[in-house]
Amino acid sequence: MSTSAEVRDVTPNDIDAVAAIEAVSFPDPWSRRAFAALVGREEVVFLVATRDDRVVGFAVAWYAADQGELSNLAVDSADRRGGVGAQLLEAVMDRGRARGAVDLWLEVRESNVAARQLYQRQQFEEAGIRKAYYDAPREDAVIMRRSIGRQ
Repeated sequence: MSTSAEVRDVTPNDIDAVAAIEAVSFPDPWSRRAFAALVGREEVVFLVATRDDRVVGFAVAWYAADQGELSNLAVDSADRRGGVGAQLLEAVMDRGRARGAVDLWLEVRESNVAARQLYQRQQFEEAGIRKAYYDAPREDAVIMRRSIGRQ
């Protein structure tokens, strides 16, 4: 599927769908409560992508001073490889630019080839490795960074 999704701020009504996507996307998923606690926080950009009023993906990023960190991004398995992840990433970067951020950082499992390819297509560069960063299963994280300063 390659039609565009609508990207917007999360609402409390989206949390169940976000948690469901998270649960099937990651071996050590965030809880519903963790997502619910982020709604409306000023330092957090929490976006969902929807198609036909159905949540098909989400992204969570934190911004402080001129730096941002992408904490979580996932797309429903039926909607992967259709551009939703790239749309969410672009929206997160746009929000960061609007806040005056100059860099966006992230960590990704070394084995998550699809995500790493998405980030590389979006001009993120590898900046280092965090040894044994992830649990369940234990795995290194690849640290990636992209300059998002005003363009």
